[in-house]
Amino acid sequence: MKELLRTTDPTIIAFATALLQGEGIDAFPLDVNMSVLEGSVGILPRRLMVREADHFRATSILRDNDIDPGR
Repeated sequence: MKELLRTTDPTIIAFATALLQGEGIDAFPLDVNMSVLEGSVGILPRRLMVREADHFRATSILRDNDIDPGR
C-alpha cells in the first residue's frame, strides 16, 4: 500500500474514494477513528492508501478532478 492523499477534510477523502472506486481502483482510508484520540477537533489528517501498482493512475485521476494529492 502507498499513501495517495493526506487531508483533514473528510469530504475530500469521500470524494476521492468514490472517484477511484468508479475507475476500479481499491482505496483504503486510514486514521478514520483518530477523532476518538483528538476529541473530534479534526486536526489530525486522514490518509487514503492505494496499491503501489495503482498509485500512478490514481494520482492522475485525482489531479484530473482538481484534487491535489500533494506528493
